[in-house]
Amino acid sequence: MKTSFHEISLWDDVCDYFNHAASFTNHPKDILEMIRKCTSIYSFQFPIRKNNGFELISAWRVEHSHHQLPTKGGIRYSEFVSEDEVKALAALMTYKCAIVNVPFGGAKGGVKVNPKNYNERELENITRRYTSELIKKNFIGPGIDVPAPDYGTGEREMSWIVDTYQSYNPGQIDSNACVTGKPIAQYGIAGRREATGRGVFFATRECVNVPEDMKKLKLSAGIKDKRVIVQGLGNVGYYSAKFVQEAGGIIVGLCEFEGAIYDSKGLDVDDVLRHRKETGSILNYKKAKNFKNSSEGLEQDCDILIPAALENQLHEGNIKNIKAKIIVEGANGPTTPDAAGIFVKAGGLIVPDMYANAGGVTVSYFEWLKNLSHVAFGRMNKRFEENAARNMVDMVERITGQSITADQRTTIVKGASELELVNSGLEETMIRAYHEIRDIKLADKKITDLRVAAFVCAIDRVAVSYKNLGIFP
Repeated sequence: MKTSFHEISLWDDVCDYFNHAASFTNHPKDILEMIRKCTSIYSFQFPIRKNNGFELISAWRVEHSHHQLPTKGGIRYSEFVSEDEVKALAALMTYKCAIVNVPFGGAKGGVKVNPKNYNERELENITRRYTSELIKKNFIGPGIDVPAPDYGTGEREMSWIVDTYQSYNPGQIDSNACVTGKPIAQYGIAGRREATGRGVFFATRECVNVPEDMKKLKLSAGIKDKRVIVQGLGNVGYYSAKFVQEAGGIIVGLCEFEGAIYDSKGLDVDDVLRHRKETGSILNYKKAKNFKNSSEGLEQDCDILIPAALENQLHEGNIKNIKAKIIVEGANGPTTPDAAGIFVKAGGLIVPDMYANAGGVTVSYFEWLKNLSHVAFGRMNKRFEENAARNMVDMVERITGQSITADQRTTIVKGASELELVNSGLEETMIRAYHEIRDIKLADKKITDLRVAAFVCAIDRVAVSYKNLGIFP
């Protein structure tokens, strides 16, 4: 373990977590080494036109594990991205997919740019050139490696990627499945944009719904009236906060790069977002208290803290100041191993990132299936379900002589839409996975936290896959 929070390597953190969890398994060392290491690392550079000259862009694509194909993972645009970080995120994707039973190996991509420094045409050139380099080396394809959005990228970049891929592969019937997170108009799927945040909400809700666990934390069961601080108002943070608020939780604090705001009476997430669009900052929102240092916002009084920004936000330098009793990791690697150990030892509970933010890859899996089947979810059965329900209601009314209201009929006579099916599948996945992880923790008294249990779950499933492939006896 590292002793200084100034020298943090996300890859080292992931390996530390892995090695600790591996000690609770009975797998041979060669299998564990195979699981831990990255299978393929592609590091490359390419030039783009910038103003009147050229700029050399550094980029990476890492495929961590081929125990399942295709591999799956987002593409990050950040001036701080590095090979070490991409390797770590690819590994987390492997474990994440295993935990929620999504049949992908883990992968990740990174392009070392700050998107704010480029106009739309330049970003399109960067994205298309990055994609063409992946195509040349066979690092992208529906059955090979399927990227998705990550920090600094979104639906727009994914649409450029699929278009570039199709130009290199004309007539390939499954080409839309080469990437997920696409716009709906380009064969994306309903609910993908908010999927990670919705998954964080489901993870939070399931955690606080266990009475015996909440009793240990001296909290009541249920999400209602829980005081929550969220770091990050990007895609993940915004939807996490929005769904928590809609379920009855109280968002008392929001943190962004320009600072933080706090109000013990609660903040309206959508109203804060409108304020930020109008003023350029979340600061000076109504009667909320301002903190110019964003990290101060994390240390305010609350029941649940959801760090949904970048990695290593909770470290030895600030973890003892965190007043939350539960940390739900919406971001990848927001808590360093030493900080996590301190928090858990003090009686806190951490819902680990590779489970909590698995909503994105879960719904990406649904999108991938949709693209391979070439039919939208709900299209085949929605009307049939409505007609069957209508016939049943009509029969009940005839037999009983009682009529139901128009509103009641609308509620009953309804076939599931694609969005409803996606959200239902995501909810089932997150609920089942949480209790599988928790059961592993309860089964071994030496396992002290959910993160170790999650790693044990992932290691066991990846090891079984390798054995089924005949690679190991």
